[in-house]
Amino acid sequence: MPRRDGQVLVFDADDTLWENNVLFERVIEDFLDWLAHPTMDRLQLRAVLDDIERANTVTHGYGTQSLLRSLADCVARLRERPATAREHEEIGELAAALVDHRVELIPGVAETLAALGERHDLLLLTKGDPEEQQRKIEMSELAHHFREIGIVPEKDDATYRRFIGTHGLDPAVSWMIGNSPRSDILPARRAGMNAVFIPHQHTWSLEHGELDHADAQILHLAAFRELTSHF
Repeated sequence: MPRRDGQVLVFDADDTLWENNVLFERVIEDFLDWLAHPTMDRLQLRAVLDDIERANTVTHGYGTQSLLRSLADCVARLRERPATAREHEEIGELAAALVDHRVELIPGVAETLAALGERHDLLLLTKGDPEEQQRKIEMSELAHHFREIGIVPEKDDATYRRFIGTHGLDPAVSWMIGNSPRSDILPARRAGMNAVFIPHQHTWSLEHGELDHADAQILHLAAFRELTSHF
């Protein structure tokens, strides 16, 4: 793809700019150890938790508080009673690292954004709990790279169409850049934008999706740093 200046680059945040899901996965692994179910193995327990998370994200959104709710709901389903106050406390202790953890940038992010910002218009679009996402944005010290920052409860087709309209974007020269097929790539393409897929080995299973490798408007890259070779 020949490099052209003056395009609009819209970035995902979690697991695109900084590490996120690996922290959640560590909490879940600790939770499964703590749960120590007598008859179900880890794969079976994870399937139950995935089912609960899938339902809870629809009603309660994303982020640490949603995960805590899902872990407590998992205890209730498996033990056929509500989680006790002590169990809630212990689950909270397992997830404390999510609240206290410093933001760890993906390698190359800061310098790549600085270079891209010299020749393109950069925006940020992230989903999740507004306070939690804002805290991560502030801790990342990346906010100055972006003309606009959007925090939304969900990233679906309608979200992208609103975002395009609100910011007066021309989809033909606008690119959504992220690691999630479900939230970053597929809905952006359905809204008429181009997309850049940068896979992350720890992308949440509920964010997976099938991409059309014949779609010439989806650029597949192996690392964030590679963006400067194309934009």
